[in-house]
Amino acid sequence: MTGETRRPHTGRRRNEAARRAILDVAVELLGGTGDTPVTIDTIAAAAGVGKQTIYRWWPSKGAVLLEAVAERAGADIPVPDTGSLHDDLRAFLRATFRAAGHERTVSVLRHTMAEAQRDPHAREHMRAFIAGRREVLRGLLERARDRGEVSPATDLDLVVDQAYGLLWYRILAGHAPLSEEAADALARALTEQVRG
Repeated sequence: MTGETRRPHTGRRRNEAARRAILDVAVELLGGTGDTPVTIDTIAAAAGVGKQTIYRWWPSKGAVLLEAVAERAGADIPVPDTGSLHDDLRAFLRATFRAAGHERTVSVLRHTMAEAQRDPHAREHMRAFIAGRREVLRGLLERARDRGEVSPATDLDLVVDQAYGLLWYRILAGHAPLSEEAADALARALTEQVRG
C-alpha cells in the first residue's frame, strides 16, 4: 500500500462521490490552459478512479463533460418570474451570459461542441443539453404570452434561436464578450420584437 487513499469498489452501482469527482475533474481539465490532451485516462487519474469506472457510466469523454455542463447550467441559472417579460428576459440572459462567459466555461463549451461534432454519444448529450436550456427559455416566453405580453402570432422557437444563437456565436467565434450590456440589449430587442 502506498498510503494513497482509494475509494472502495462499488461494482456497477454509481458511487456519488466518485461520480461527482469525475464530473468536476472533467470540467476542470477541459477548462484549463494546459497543453496536455484531456482523455478518459487523464480524467480517471485526476479523479482517482479507474477508466473502466468512467466507461461503465458514460460512453465517451464528451458524454462525461456534457453531463457536468448540464448540471452546472441548471444550478447556476435561475428562472425568473417577475411578472414582466422584459425583466424576466434581462435577468435570465444576464445569468446565462454570466455563467457561460467565464474564460474556463467558454473553453469547456467550445470543447464540448467540438466533441459533439465527432462523437455521436456526445452529440446526443449536446442535443439533450440544448433542448433542456431551450425549454427553460421557451417556458419563460410562454408565461409572458399567457399574460398578454407576447403576440399570439410570435414564433417562440425563433425567439429562442435568436437568444441562444447570439450566445453560441460569441462563444464559438470569440469576437465579442458575453457581457451584461449584450444581455440587456438582447432582452430589449427581443421584448420589442415579440410585442407585435
